[in-house]
Amino acid sequence: MIKNILKGIKAYTGTLALISKLKLWKYFLIPIIISIITASIIGFSAYGLSDNLGNFFAKVWIWDWGKETFTSFSTIVGAIIIVVIGFILYKHIVMALSAPFMSPVSEKIETHLTENKNNKHRNTSFKAQLWRGIRINGRNLLRELLFSVPLLVLKFIPVVNIFSAILLLLIQAYYTGFGNIDYTLERHFKYKESIAFVRKNRGLAIGNGIVFMLFLFIPIIGIIIVLPLSVTAATTQTVQLLKAENKLVKE
Repeated sequence: MIKNILKGIKAYTGTLALISKLKLWKYFLIPIIISIITASIIGFSAYGLSDNLGNFFAKVWIWDWGKETFTSFSTIVGAIIIVVIGFILYKHIVMALSAPFMSPVSEKIETHLTENKNNKHRNTSFKAQLWRGIRINGRNLLRELLFSVPLLVLKFIPVVNIFSAILLLLIQAYYTGFGNIDYTLERHFKYKESIAFVRKNRGLAIGNGIVFMLFLFIPIIGIIIVLPLSVTAATTQTVQLLKAENKLVKE
């Protein structure tokens, strides 16, 4: 699995050059706008809700002594929870709404890599691609929240928080990479088949997702370039896997 994680990370090498070579930047305009708007809404919401959540937690402390300290601590806890959940929501909202724009990009990259325009795949409409994106990312969102919330609680337990932080990173990376990989799988597999494929190659998904999340720590530039680079990286590796498994059927 570690080998595949490294492959997923390494796949980002050369993505900028490939995007420019195939003249794909124009396809990313709407997804970039979606990314900026979504990040702005979630960012402002997180800023406003962190204090409210902190005050809610502070009500647990019924004693006068230490009330101020506990309230401050609760505010920090609330901020962390809001940021992490906002982070999760941002990723899946953007990937779901961008599906109809990313699928054609993925197809153009696949055609370039296979050097064959006659690869047989499922023909899907804009509406079908959007629904597929919502379905996949909605599923991943619920599962990621299910696993992430308990791990957030464990982050406040000394020593244990080290392992919970690592698990939290891997889980978020996995479901992020999952969404990026599905832009390619959407043409070749049905819903359940795609889930099985990603589970089998979870290391690739994790590697792709790790770099995706690191990009988001770059102010402004991160949310602009993260989707173009991550989708391109995911497509190149996914196509290689499909070729290796003889899943790219030619007409």
